[in-house]
Amino acid sequence: MARIKGGLNAKKKHKRVLKLAKGYRGARSKQYRVAKQSVMRALTSAYAGRKQKKRQFRQLWIARINAASRMNGLSYSKFMYGLKLAGVEMNRKMLSDMAINDAEGFAKLVDLAKSKIA
Repeated sequence: MARIKGGLNAKKKHKRVLKLAKGYRGARSKQYRVAKQSVMRALTSAYAGRKQKKRQFRQLWIARINAASRMNGLSYSKFMYGLKLAGVEMNRKMLSDMAINDAEGFAKLVDLAKSKIA
């Protein structure tokens, strides 16, 4: 059985990390050890960022729905509760889009929610 040296695999691993670190400043893009740390941190932040993006969009939708429902005389929580009682199953993304682009339709939903609460 022939001896296999690890140089080829190490070279491949180093090239992969350095390719990911392309565009970083100084040693971060040149030296493997420093680049590896930077890339690991960047990948961790990117993963976290993808989760935060979802939270931030939901936050934005809720703010828009709240503003539109308050313009029609109802708070966000009462509006959502009224929709639940009415059996309207629309997600916040659609409600937000409706509040911006279809004010009359949104006003009808608010009236429906008001009638179910009262």
